[in-house]
Amino acid sequence: MQKYFPITSEGLIHLKEEKEKLLEKRPRTVESLRIAREMGDLSENAAYKVARMELSSIDSRLKYLQKMILTAKVVTSEKTGYAGIASQVRFKKDGKEGNYQIVGSIESDPSRGKISHVSPIGRALIGKKAGDKVAIETPRGRVFYEILSID
Repeated sequence: MQKYFPITSEGLIHLKEEKEKLLEKRPRTVESLRIAREMGDLSENAAYKVARMELSSIDSRLKYLQKMILTAKVVTSEKTGYAGIASQVRFKKDGKEGNYQIVGSIESDPSRGKISHVSPIGRALIGKKAGDKVAIETPRGRVFYEILSID
């Protein structure tokens, strides 16, 4: 059985863009490797080793991205009033307002307000509605959120 992972449409676009950039970069790296190989003794050829490592890194990342793109399931925010993947959750914590978008784990970036649906905060927010108060156990201790709105 194929395992799928949730992702927003924006997240899938970013994966595809990264794949395209790597596909454009790969021929230049192959050429660098060919030139370095022609320099002679490969055991002491730093340019060859660097080019080979770079090509290996590109190929590995391309394989990973291809797998992610094929197994991604785009999730859109449904207007149910309850938090789910792709929802924007506006909240109040310690008297300050904030905003998180709940996303799939592959596109999580807390510094940009994108939290994973499997993170402690994401798990606690899923299924909640505006007006709910939530106590969340985080690695830094218990925090309390009041959900102001779900979009």
